[in-house]
Amino acid sequence: MMKIQVLFGTESGNAEIAAEDLAESIRNDNQEVEVHDLSSFSIAELQHDSLYVFLCSTYGEGELPNTALPFYADLSVVRPDLSGVRYAMFGLGDTFYKDTYGQGATKLDDKLTELGAQRTGEIGRYDASSWEPVGEGAVVWFAGVLEGVSATR
Repeated sequence: MMKIQVLFGTESGNAEIAAEDLAESIRNDNQEVEVHDLSSFSIAELQHDSLYVFLCSTYGEGELPNTALPFYADLSVVRPDLSGVRYAMFGLGDTFYKDTYGQGATKLDDKLTELGAQRTGEIGRYDASSWEPVGEGAVVWFAGVLEGVSATR
């Protein structure tokens, strides 16, 4: 059993919904899980013994949502060494805005990688134009991430 921290950055609440649905599926799989809004999670809390699952929406012209901005700013200013930190990334967006689709998650992913963190699996993507329930998309994506994590343990 591993400790999983689900961290979400949202503007309209969709990433929070996805985070809660994902956490519920993880609990049903008997994994230890916590859910936090990125606005209330400190970079000092990042540890090597957890798998972090970031769910991040995109706002405006491909920007991070308001609740992710303080966390991203702290990463950019403090520049902690995140070597040994493992994470997965799920981005929310709308392909109607094809030039900026999912850029919030991409920016956060780039920053975490730049600081030494290691992403597990591919970046998951949710398209609001699909009308698929956002939580279902996150759960299906994360099942694949867990398979990859189990294969490398």
